[in-house]
Amino acid sequence: MVSPSLQPGRFDSLAVDCPFVFSVDGRTGMTYVGWDGDGYQTALSWLEDERWTPGELVLPRDPADPLTRWNAALTSILRENDLWSGGELRRVGGWYLATFHAYPGAGYEAGPGSIGFLRSRDLHTWERVGGVLRPEDGAEWERGGLYKSWLLEHDGLFHLFYNAKQRDEWPWVEQTGLAVSHDLETWTRVSENPVLPVGADGDFDEVFASDPCVLRDGDQWVMFYFGLAEDGHAREGVATSPDLRTWTKSGDVLIDVGPEGAIDSLYAHKPAVVTRDGRLEHYYCAVARRPPHDVGDRQITESRGITRAVRDLGAAAVHALPVDETSTFREDIA
Repeated sequence: MVSPSLQPGRFDSLAVDCPFVFSVDGRTGMTYVGWDGDGYQTALSWLEDERWTPGELVLPRDPADPLTRWNAALTSILRENDLWSGGELRRVGGWYLATFHAYPGAGYEAGPGSIGFLRSRDLHTWERVGGVLRPEDGAEWERGGLYKSWLLEHDGLFHLFYNAKQRDEWPWVEQTGLAVSHDLETWTRVSENPVLPVGADGDFDEVFASDPCVLRDGDQWVMFYFGLAEDGHAREGVATSPDLRTWTKSGDVLIDVGPEGAIDSLYAHKPAVVTRDGRLEHYYCAVARRPPHDVGDRQITESRGITRAVRDLGAAAVHALPVDETSTFREDIA
């Protein structure tokens, strides 16, 4: 649905990644990350006649900011929590709130990444807000760097789910952690251990349990995530929780890699889930090997784009589960 431009000099010349899909004011939108060989930057697109508009660069790199000098990868915006919804964005004190991650050097995810926070009035212009989660402040399992994160609010508390690795040199293990905050400034990790660890030998998530997308399904929470196995393939799975802290994996592969020649023959990963027009829509990053291709002075050997899987629910199933209305979130927090 969204592909790299293959145009030298563009923010998305080599790859697109990390979809986040939402609705606002009756429109369906998506942010995604572009890769140009130097680092990540973030674009905004809108769904019109079942096609996504060309991405508008809304979060470029900032040479004056040590954190975003080389990378600015927005990965989630605060939205309603209900799985059976279109993911309507929430304003806090008139602001949209978002998370991003960045790496300290030029190149592909070069150095241990950190997570920061943003706010915007209009989704087009973003400014830094709150604190920064850094790998050196966490436990041993996350000292190698922090990756893609998911921000939600429940019962007056911000929850930040994120994945991290224990070392900066391959091979490494990625697992998912949780930090909480009342104000976006001061964050507390809820445990010294990951809340979603990797699986046992032979499981589809034996190496990575990464990139959480966390939503409310009736009286339980669901976490969509991707796993990486020793066979080198990334696949999507799901876990459930009664309290956002204790998670039970289903063990099922929701989206498997495709056959040789398919757009997702290597990886099917990095989920973003909404309900729209009577069906669950599961956006993800699809990766396949491709013959070497020169883009200016760069070369790519894989195709990395954004696609979706859908599941029809039937009219009776949509919104059959109650929306969480128990939040005591203070709208002036920001």
